Amino acid sequence: LIKMASINIKSLNKFYGKTHVIKDFSLEIKDQSFTTLVGPSGCGKSTLLRMIAGLEEVNSGTISINDKQVNDLSPKDRNIAMVFQSYALYPHMTVFDNMAFGLKLEKKSNEEINERVLDAAKTLQIQDYLKRKPKQLSGGQRQRVAIGRAIVRNPKVFLFDEPLSNLDANLRVKMRMEIANLKRKLKTTMVYVTHDQVEAMTLADKIVVLRNGCIEQVGTPLELYHHPCNKFVAGFIGLPKINFFEAFVTKLARQEINIELPSKKIVSVPIGSSENFKTIHIGSKILVGIRSEHIKTTRPEDADFIGRVNVVEHLGSETYLYASGSRGVTLLVRVEGDNPLEVGDAVYLSFDKSRFHLFFDKVKLLVE
Repeated sequence: LIKMASINIKSLNKFYGKTHVIKDFSLEIKDQSFTTLVGPSGCGKSTLLRMIAGLEEVNSGTISINDKQVNDLSPKDRNIAMVFQSYALYPHMTVFDNMAFGLKLEKKSNEEINERVLDAAKTLQIQDYLKRKPKQLSGGQRQRVAIGRAIVRNPKVFLFDEPLSNLDANLRVKMRMEIANLKRKLKTTMVYVTHDQVEAMTLADKIVVLRNGCIEQVGTPLELYHHPCNKFVAGFIGLPKINFFEAFVTKLARQEINIELPSKKIVSVPIGSSENFKTIHIGSKILVGIRSEHIKTTRPEDADFIGRVNVVEHLGSETYLYASGSRGVTLLVRVEGDNPLEVGDAVYLSFDKSRFHLFFDKVKLLVE
Protein backbone atom coordinates (compact mmCIF):
# COMPACT_ATOMS: atom_id res chain seq x y z
CA LEU A 1 0.00 0.00 0.00
CA ILE A 2 1.53 3.30 -1.11
CA LYS A 3 0.64 6.25 1.09
CA MET A 4 0.18 9.51 -0.76
CA ALA A 5 2.04 12.48 0.65
CA SER A 6 2.31 15.90 -0.94
CA ILE A 7 3.66 18.70 1.25
CA ASN A 8 2.46 22.27 0.97
CA ILE A 9 4.31 25.00 2.87
CA LYS A 10 2.78 28.48 2.88
CA SER A 11 4.26 31.76 4.18
CA LEU A 12 6.38 30.01 6.81
CA ASN A 13 8.35 32.14 9.28
CA LYS A 14 10.73 31.16 12.06
CA PHE A 15 12.48 33.40 14.57
CA TYR A 16 15.15 32.57 17.13
CA GLY A 17 14.82 35.59 19.40
CA LYS A 18 15.12 38.55 17.04
CA THR A 19 16.90 36.55 14.34
CA HIS A 20 14.62 35.86 11.38
CA VAL A 21 15.77 32.42 10.19
CA ILE A 22 13.00 31.36 7.75
CA LYS A 23 11.43 34.25 5.86
CA ASP A 24 7.95 33.96 4.36
CA PHE A 25 8.85 30.59 2.84
CA SER A 26 6.40 28.88 0.45
CA LEU A 27 6.97 25.60 -1.40
CA GLU A 28 4.96 22.74 -2.89
CA ILE A 29 6.50 19.26 -2.76
CA LYS A 30 4.81 16.69 -4.97
CA ASP A 31 3.86 13.20 -3.85
CA GLN A 32 6.61 10.59 -4.39
CA SER A 33 9.12 13.28 -5.38
CA PHE A 34 12.69 13.62 -4.14
CA THR A 35 13.27 17.25 -3.17
CA THR A 36 16.67 18.45 -2.02
CA LEU A 37 17.22 21.59 0.03
CA VAL A 38 20.68 23.07 -0.56
CA GLY A 39 22.48 26.20 0.49
CA PRO A 40 25.40 27.44 2.56
CA SER A 41 25.66 26.86 6.33
CA GLY A 42 23.14 28.92 8.24
CA CYS A 43 20.70 29.35 5.32
CA GLY A 44 17.89 27.59 7.26
CA LYS A 45 17.64 24.25 5.44
CA SER A 46 17.89 22.01 8.55
CA THR A 47 15.55 24.31 10.50
CA LEU A 48 13.00 23.96 7.70
CA LEU A 49 13.30 20.17 7.76
CA ARG A 50 12.81 20.11 11.53
CA MET A 51 9.71 22.28 11.19
CA ILE A 52 8.23 19.79 8.70
CA ALA A 53 9.03 17.01 11.21
CA GLY A 54 7.44 18.93 14.08
CA LEU A 55 10.71 19.26 16.00
CA GLU A 56 10.71 23.07 15.67
CA GLU A 57 7.81 25.38 16.42
CA VAL A 58 6.33 27.45 13.57
CA ASN A 59 6.01 31.17 14.34
CA SER A 60 3.65 31.86 11.43
CA GLY A 61 2.50 30.18 8.24
CA THR A 62 1.26 26.64 7.60
CA ILE A 63 2.63 23.19 6.79
CA SER A 64 0.16 20.75 5.21
CA ILE A 65 0.60 17.09 4.32
CA ASN A 66 -2.00 15.86 1.84
CA ASP A 67 -3.96 19.07 2.38
CA LYS A 68 -4.16 18.43 6.13
CA GLN A 69 -2.53 21.14 8.23
CA VAL A 70 -0.03 19.59 10.66
CA ASN A 71 1.24 22.69 12.53
CA ASP A 72 -0.31 21.51 15.80
CA LEU A 73 0.38 17.80 15.38
CA SER A 74 3.17 16.22 17.43
CA PRO A 75 6.04 14.58 15.46
CA LYS A 76 4.73 11.05 16.14
CA ASP A 77 1.33 11.91 14.65
CA ARG A 78 2.68 13.26 11.35
CA ASN A 79 3.65 9.84 9.95
CA ILE A 80 7.09 11.13 9.07
CA ALA A 81 10.45 9.41 9.57
CA MET A 82 13.67 11.37 9.91
CA VAL A 83 17.25 10.22 9.32
CA PHE A 84 19.81 12.33 11.17
CA GLN A 85 23.41 13.20 10.38
CA SER A 86 24.53 11.67 13.71
CA TYR A 87 22.70 8.30 13.16
CA ALA A 88 21.18 8.65 16.70
CA LEU A 89 21.33 4.88 17.42
CA TYR A 90 20.94 3.44 20.93
CA PRO A 91 24.42 2.05 21.74
CA HIS A 92 23.15 -0.60 24.23
CA MET A 93 20.66 -2.10 21.76
CA THR A 94 21.29 -4.54 18.92
CA VAL A 95 20.67 -3.50 15.32
CA PHE A 96 17.39 -5.43 15.40
CA ASP A 97 16.21 -3.66 18.56
CA ASN A 98 17.24 -0.24 17.21
CA MET A 99 15.18 -0.83 14.09
CA ALA A 100 12.25 -2.31 16.02
CA PHE A 101 12.14 0.33 18.76
CA GLY A 102 9.58 2.62 17.10
CA LEU A 103 7.32 -0.31 16.19
CA LYS A 104 7.37 -1.55 19.80
CA LEU A 105 6.27 1.89 20.97
CA GLU A 106 3.40 1.65 18.48
CA LYS A 107 2.45 -1.70 20.12
CA LYS A 108 2.83 -3.70 16.91
CA SER A 109 2.74 -7.49 17.19
CA ASN A 110 6.03 -9.40 17.39
CA GLU A 111 5.19 -11.10 14.10
CA GLU A 112 4.72 -7.75 12.30
CA ILE A 113 7.86 -6.29 13.89
CA ASN A 114 9.97 -9.27 12.79
CA GLU A 115 8.57 -9.13 9.27
CA ARG A 116 9.12 -5.37 8.83
CA VAL A 117 12.63 -5.36 10.31
CA LEU A 118 13.73 -8.34 8.19
CA ASP A 119 12.28 -6.77 5.02
CA ALA A 120 14.07 -3.47 5.68
CA ALA A 121 17.31 -5.25 6.58
CA LYS A 122 17.22 -7.20 3.30
CA THR A 123 16.53 -4.02 1.32
CA LEU A 124 19.58 -2.38 2.92
CA GLN A 125 21.70 -5.57 2.96
CA ILE A 126 22.25 -5.51 6.73
CA GLN A 127 20.44 -8.76 7.61
CA ASP A 128 23.74 -10.30 8.76
CA TYR A 129 24.27 -7.55 11.36
CA LEU A 130 20.96 -7.71 13.24
CA LYS A 131 22.53 -9.16 16.40
CA ARG A 132 25.41 -6.68 16.53
CA LYS A 133 25.62 -3.49 18.58
CA PRO A 134 26.26 -0.15 16.80
CA LYS A 135 29.88 0.01 18.03
CA GLN A 136 30.58 -3.18 16.05
CA LEU A 137 29.52 -1.52 12.78
CA SER A 138 31.25 0.75 10.29
CA GLY A 139 29.94 4.26 9.61
CA GLY A 140 28.17 3.15 6.45
CA GLN A 141 26.52 0.21 8.23
CA ARG A 142 25.33 2.49 11.05
CA GLN A 143 23.82 4.87 8.52
CA ARG A 144 22.01 1.93 6.91
CA VAL A 145 20.59 0.98 10.31
CA ALA A 146 19.39 4.57 10.83
CA ILE A 147 17.70 4.49 7.41
CA GLY A 148 16.29 1.03 8.17
CA ARG A 149 14.76 2.31 11.42
CA ALA A 150 12.95 4.93 9.31
CA ILE A 151 11.84 2.44 6.63
CA VAL A 152 10.20 -0.02 9.05
CA ARG A 153 7.74 2.65 10.19
CA ASN A 154 6.34 2.79 6.63
CA PRO A 155 6.05 6.59 6.79
CA LYS A 156 4.38 8.89 4.29
CA VAL A 157 7.42 11.17 4.20
CA PHE A 158 11.15 10.57 4.66
CA LEU A 159 13.25 13.46 5.89
CA PHE A 160 17.05 13.23 5.55
CA ASP A 161 19.24 15.75 7.39
CA GLU A 162 22.74 15.58 5.82
CA PRO A 163 22.81 11.78 6.29
CA LEU A 164 26.11 11.19 4.48
CA SER A 165 28.26 14.03 5.81
CA ASN A 166 29.98 11.83 8.43
CA LEU A 167 31.11 9.25 5.88
CA ASP A 168 34.38 9.12 3.94
CA ALA A 169 34.38 9.92 0.21
CA ASN A 170 34.11 6.31 -1.08
CA LEU A 171 31.30 5.43 1.32
CA ARG A 172 29.40 8.57 0.39
CA VAL A 173 29.38 7.53 -3.26
CA LYS A 174 28.16 4.02 -2.31
CA MET A 175 25.46 5.34 0.04
CA ARG A 176 24.34 7.85 -2.60
CA MET A 177 23.68 4.94 -4.94
CA GLU A 178 21.80 3.09 -2.20
CA ILE A 179 19.59 6.09 -1.44
CA ALA A 180 18.88 6.46 -5.18
CA ASN A 181 17.86 2.76 -5.29
CA LEU A 182 15.76 3.24 -2.16
CA LYS A 183 13.97 6.15 -3.81
CA ARG A 184 12.96 3.90 -6.71
CA LYS A 185 11.87 1.00 -4.46
CA LEU A 186 9.90 2.83 -1.79
CA LYS A 187 8.04 5.37 -3.98
CA THR A 188 7.50 7.73 -1.05
CA THR A 189 8.01 11.47 -0.72
CA MET A 190 11.56 12.33 0.31
CA VAL A 191 12.99 15.67 1.46
CA TYR A 192 16.76 15.72 1.69
CA VAL A 193 18.97 18.42 3.21
CA THR A 194 22.61 18.66 2.13
CA HIS A 195 25.37 21.20 1.65
CA ASP A 196 26.95 18.85 -0.90
CA GLN A 197 25.57 19.85 -4.28
CA VAL A 198 26.90 16.64 -5.91
CA GLU A 199 24.38 14.75 -3.72
CA ALA A 200 21.71 17.24 -4.72
CA MET A 201 22.48 16.96 -8.45
CA THR A 202 22.59 13.15 -8.49
CA LEU A 203 19.60 12.36 -6.23
CA ALA A 204 16.99 15.07 -6.62
CA ASP A 205 13.99 15.48 -8.90
CA LYS A 206 13.81 19.10 -7.70
CA ILE A 207 16.45 21.23 -6.00
CA VAL A 208 15.53 24.18 -3.78
CA VAL A 209 18.43 26.62 -3.40
CA LEU A 210 18.23 28.58 -0.13
CA ARG A 211 20.04 31.68 1.06
CA ASN A 212 19.36 33.56 4.30
CA GLY A 213 16.06 31.75 4.86
CA CYS A 214 14.67 32.55 1.40
CA ILE A 215 14.32 30.56 -1.83
CA GLU A 216 16.69 31.71 -4.56
CA GLN A 217 15.54 29.22 -7.21
CA VAL A 218 13.63 25.94 -7.57
CA GLY A 219 14.16 23.58 -10.50
CA THR A 220 15.48 20.27 -11.77
CA PRO A 221 19.23 19.76 -11.37
CA LEU A 222 19.89 20.51 -15.04
CA GLU A 223 17.61 23.58 -15.06
CA LEU A 224 19.63 25.07 -12.22
CA TYR A 225 22.92 24.10 -13.86
CA HIS A 226 22.14 25.50 -17.31
CA HIS A 227 19.77 28.35 -16.38
CA PRO A 228 20.67 29.80 -12.98
CA CYS A 229 18.54 32.83 -12.16
CA ASN A 230 21.34 34.80 -10.50
CA LYS A 231 25.03 34.82 -9.67
CA PHE A 232 24.51 33.07 -6.32
CA VAL A 233 22.79 30.02 -7.87
CA ALA A 234 25.30 29.90 -10.75
CA GLY A 235 28.17 29.90 -8.26
CA PHE A 236 26.57 27.36 -5.91
CA ILE A 237 25.46 24.71 -8.40
CA GLY A 238 28.08 22.80 -10.38
CA LEU A 239 31.52 21.37 -9.73
CA PRO A 240 34.05 22.70 -10.36
CA LYS A 241 32.67 26.16 -9.65
CA ILE A 242 31.70 28.43 -12.51
CA ASN A 243 34.18 31.13 -13.64
CA PHE A 244 33.16 34.79 -13.32
CA PHE A 245 34.71 37.89 -14.85
CA GLU A 246 33.59 41.43 -15.63
CA ALA A 247 32.99 42.74 -19.15
CA PHE A 248 31.66 45.92 -20.75
CA VAL A 249 28.81 46.37 -23.23
CA THR A 250 30.02 47.93 -26.51
CA LYS A 251 27.00 47.38 -28.75
CA LEU A 252 23.31 46.47 -28.33
CA ALA A 253 21.25 44.67 -30.95
CA ARG A 254 17.98 42.78 -30.92
CA GLN A 255 19.36 39.24 -30.94
CA GLU A 256 22.89 39.83 -29.72
CA ILE A 257 25.10 42.01 -27.60
CA ASN A 258 28.76 42.93 -28.10
CA ILE A 259 30.98 42.90 -25.02
CA GLU A 260 34.59 43.74 -24.36
CA LEU A 261 36.38 40.89 -22.57
CA PRO A 262 39.23 41.41 -20.05
CA SER A 263 41.65 40.73 -22.93
CA LYS A 264 40.17 43.83 -24.71
CA LYS A 265 38.79 41.53 -27.42
CA ILE A 266 35.22 42.37 -28.45
CA VAL A 267 32.92 39.39 -28.99
CA SER A 268 29.30 38.97 -29.97
CA VAL A 269 27.03 37.08 -27.57
CA PRO A 270 23.59 35.73 -28.60
CA ILE A 271 20.81 36.80 -26.23
CA GLY A 272 17.20 36.02 -25.48
CA SER A 273 14.48 38.33 -24.29
CA SER A 274 14.63 40.05 -20.92
CA GLU A 275 12.79 43.00 -19.39
CA ASN A 276 15.97 44.00 -17.58
CA PHE A 277 17.72 44.29 -20.92
CA LYS A 278 16.18 47.77 -21.25
CA THR A 279 18.15 48.99 -18.24
CA ILE A 280 21.60 48.41 -19.74
CA HIS A 281 23.35 50.63 -22.23
CA ILE A 282 26.65 50.94 -24.05
CA GLY A 283 29.37 51.11 -21.40
CA SER A 284 27.39 49.10 -18.82
CA LYS A 285 29.45 46.69 -16.73
CA ILE A 286 28.13 43.13 -16.68
CA LEU A 287 29.27 39.91 -15.04
CA VAL A 288 29.99 36.96 -17.30
CA GLY A 289 29.83 33.38 -16.01
CA ILE A 290 31.23 30.43 -17.95
CA ARG A 291 31.79 26.84 -16.86
CA SER A 292 35.15 25.14 -17.20
CA GLU A 293 33.90 22.66 -19.83
CA HIS A 294 32.87 25.50 -22.14
CA ILE A 295 36.42 26.86 -22.42
CA LYS A 296 38.92 25.35 -24.85
CA THR A 297 42.64 25.80 -25.52
CA THR A 298 43.23 27.34 -28.94
CA ARG A 299 45.76 29.10 -31.21
CA PRO A 300 47.02 32.56 -30.17
CA GLU A 301 45.21 34.29 -33.07
CA ASP A 302 41.85 32.77 -32.04
CA ALA A 303 42.19 33.42 -28.31
CA ASP A 304 39.50 35.22 -26.26
CA PHE A 305 41.78 35.03 -23.21
CA ILE A 306 45.57 34.99 -22.96
CA GLY A 307 47.11 33.98 -19.67
CA ARG A 308 49.67 31.91 -17.86
CA VAL A 309 49.17 28.57 -16.10
CA ASN A 310 49.34 28.92 -12.29
CA VAL A 311 48.25 25.48 -11.13
CA VAL A 312 47.80 22.11 -12.86
CA GLU A 313 45.62 19.40 -11.29
CA HIS A 314 45.94 15.97 -12.94
CA LEU A 315 42.94 13.73 -12.23
CA GLY A 316 43.69 10.98 -14.74
CA SER A 317 40.85 11.20 -17.26
CA GLU A 318 40.90 14.99 -17.12
CA THR A 319 43.15 17.84 -16.03
CA TYR A 320 42.21 21.20 -14.50
CA LEU A 321 44.25 24.28 -15.36
CA TYR A 322 44.14 27.52 -13.38
CA ALA A 323 45.18 30.33 -15.71
CA SER A 324 45.63 34.00 -14.79
CA GLY A 325 45.36 36.81 -17.31
CA SER A 326 44.69 40.53 -17.65
CA ARG A 327 42.61 42.54 -15.14
CA GLY A 328 43.45 39.99 -12.44
CA VAL A 329 41.12 37.36 -13.92
CA THR A 330 41.84 33.70 -13.09
CA LEU A 331 39.99 30.97 -14.99
CA LEU A 332 39.57 27.29 -14.24
CA VAL A 333 39.61 25.19 -17.41
CA ARG A 334 38.90 21.50 -17.88
CA VAL A 335 41.13 19.86 -20.52
CA GLU A 336 42.06 16.32 -21.57
CA GLY A 337 43.94 14.24 -19.00
CA ASP A 338 47.12 14.11 -21.09
CA ASN A 339 47.25 17.86 -21.84
CA PRO A 340 50.97 18.83 -21.91
CA LEU A 341 50.65 22.35 -20.40
CA GLU A 342 52.67 22.96 -17.23
CA VAL A 343 52.92 25.66 -14.57
CA GLY A 344 54.38 28.84 -16.10
CA ASP A 345 53.33 28.05 -19.68
CA ALA A 346 51.43 30.60 -21.74
CA VAL A 347 47.86 29.50 -22.44
CA TYR A 348 45.39 30.67 -25.11
CA LEU A 349 41.72 30.07 -24.46
CA SER A 350 38.51 30.44 -26.46
CA PHE A 351 34.99 30.65 -25.00
CA ASP A 352 31.78 29.06 -26.24
CA LYS A 353 29.83 32.37 -26.30
CA SER A 354 26.49 30.56 -26.55
CA ARG A 355 27.23 29.18 -23.05
CA PHE A 356 27.83 32.56 -21.43
CA HIS A 357 25.70 33.43 -18.40
CA LEU A 358 25.34 37.20 -18.23
CA PHE A 359 24.40 38.94 -14.99
CA PHE A 360 23.60 42.56 -14.34
CA ASP A 361 22.99 43.96 -10.86
CA LYS A 362 23.21 40.46 -9.32
CA VAL A 363 20.26 39.24 -11.43
CA LYS A 364 20.35 37.05 -14.52
CA LEU A 365 19.98 39.46 -17.37
CA LEU A 366 20.04 37.41 -20.50
CA VAL A 367 19.11 33.90 -21.46
CA GLU A 368 21.35 31.98 -23.85
